[in-house]
Amino acid sequence: MFTRIILLYRGFKEDIIAIPTRAILFFGAVILAIIPLFIRDPYILSTLTYTAIFAIFAASWDMLGGYTGVVSLAHGVMFGIAAYTSALLNINLALPPWVTIPIGAIAAVIAGLIIAIPALRVRGMYFTLISIAIPYIVTGIVYAFPEFTGGELGKSGVCSLANSKLEQYYIVYPIMVLCCLIMWKVTDSRSAIIRLGIKLKAIREDEIAARAVGVNTVRQKLTAFAISGFFAGMAGGLYVHVIRVAGPSTLELMFAFNPLIWTVFGGIGTIIGPILGTYILYPTLEFLRIVPEIRMLIFAVLIVMILYFMPEGLIEWFRDKAEEICPRCKLVNVASRKTCRACGADLHLERLKCIK
Repeated sequence: MFTRIILLYRGFKEDIIAIPTRAILFFGAVILAIIPLFIRDPYILSTLTYTAIFAIFAASWDMLGGYTGVVSLAHGVMFGIAAYTSALLNINLALPPWVTIPIGAIAAVIAGLIIAIPALRVRGMYFTLISIAIPYIVTGIVYAFPEFTGGELGKSGVCSLANSKLEQYYIVYPIMVLCCLIMWKVTDSRSAIIRLGIKLKAIREDEIAARAVGVNTVRQKLTAFAISGFFAGMAGGLYVHVIRVAGPSTLELMFAFNPLIWTVFGGIGTIIGPILGTYILYPTLEFLRIVPEIRMLIFAVLIVMILYFMPEGLIEWFRDKAEEICPRCKLVNVASRKTCRACGADLHLERLKCIK
């Protein structure tokens, strides 16, 4: 037993503490887990809860857009369909949230596969143009059946996830952590078990070359759409049970731009980048309500400045400054180290050659 504890500690120290990005994410996750124990303000708890939900939403978009290169502006449709499905099942059939949310996620998977049909026929900007029309089509369907969907007003009376803001947060936050860990592991290109991440990256870089080496690009894209849709649906189901209203605003085109902005801000194609972007941008936008006249101006200037100085996103900028990959064993080290912590190779030899 004692030996196992020592091995776990060594693994934790080598795989998390020794890598700056993972260390910061770990301690950040711990801080977010204990903040509500000291700050009980309902507004702050609500903001943290919505941020956790939108972090799932942004990471799900990154799994599709960041890893396959398919820039979809219809991702909000999957979020909205799951929200409506969960709300209607709860209101009409009195099903509890732990039943309606997974069913809503499955409905989002079906929607994702339907959206994927044109993606298999067109590429690049042509699919993006097609995806722009999808939110308008679905919103039109919602308006066409007001007796069933509630029309412009939506459907209210959805039951809450919990009886208090604190309980809601401690339901949503662990789900967010679990969902994001699954997405990170599924897309990890260095995983020896799940090889989806490296295949999706190959499709993003050169789809024709990926086909040439035997990658079934159609199957991998469908898989990406399905998994991405499932987690977007999880976010949508959680959202509707927190806000307690399912409305057409979740289906609008402008709503679908949010995960794209959060992802690009944090770092596209990383999973953790969208989470970081969401946890910075969404609370910031809420805080700027104290200056409503110039709120959006300040927000826009902040995004432009960050992207100007860090075009690859915050997470890639931080990795470039704080981490160094060993040229021999490819292990990640702290940038301040002179030699690799595993094989002892000189970490800065290549840079010194470039300087000379």
